[in-house]
Amino acid sequence: MSTSRYYNIRMRASEGGAHEEGGKHISGGEKLSSHEQLQENIQYLVDKAFSHPRGTPDFFQLKVEEIHEPISFTPPLQHELHNVSSISEGRELAKKFLSQCGIASHVIEKSFRYLQQHFHVRGAIIIDSETGIRIDPRVDRGVRVSTFDWHDASYKKWLKKTGQQDNPRMKEALALSSKICSHEKTVAEICWSDDPDYVTGYIASRIYGYQRISPLKEHGDEQGGRILFVKDIEEIAAFIHYLEKTPKWIGWEE
Repeated sequence: MSTSRYYNIRMRASEGGAHEEGGKHISGGEKLSSHEQLQENIQYLVDKAFSHPRGTPDFFQLKVEEIHEPISFTPPLQHELHNVSSISEGRELAKKFLSQCGIASHVIEKSFRYLQQHFHVRGAIIIDSETGIRIDPRVDRGVRVSTFDWHDASYKKWLKKTGQQDNPRMKEALALSSKICSHEKTVAEICWSDDPDYVTGYIASRIYGYQRISPLKEHGDEQGGRILFVKDIEEIAAFIHYLEKTPKWIGWEE
């Protein structure tokens, strides 16, 4: 457990006003930071917001909150990359992974319709894995997974162990998915980015890990989203609190 003073930094940026006023989402980001690294991590998020291919924001918000509870460790999901010849092949592979997680075909098809019809939702959409019914109450806002980050020493160990090159985009996505899937009620996650230059998406689950698939969408397409499949949720507020507020280091405690 970590007992030092740490802070959660959240960034969001949009064009045409704030998100809740109809502004177009440009970028978002999360960092857990020690006091000593606050300036470095804040600058990282500023640079991320103002160098995004979706455009230049005219609304930018940064929020820094001290964390008042121990930060527990969650190991990263197993990682695998699948390069496919077409988007249709990629999506069929994604559906296959979801099916292997025990999700019925009609629920999988419904989740893909959610992604195509509700790409404007800023956070994750949570659906019941058995019925396909959306159960989060956030409408256009969705649920933003927060308060997580790689532990620096663990990330370096992971890069060396897997032979991966440092990739900030994958680093953040894998950390996010590892937090989501560490919850016992999470069955799986599907996501592809709203970045028009990034066509890779993924399926994540405790069973099959973090399965990157490329491509999952057309180059130039700004539509993206995130679906969380859950099971036996008795209190959705408690699950959302975990996603938003429970601090997690991704990695291994020394």
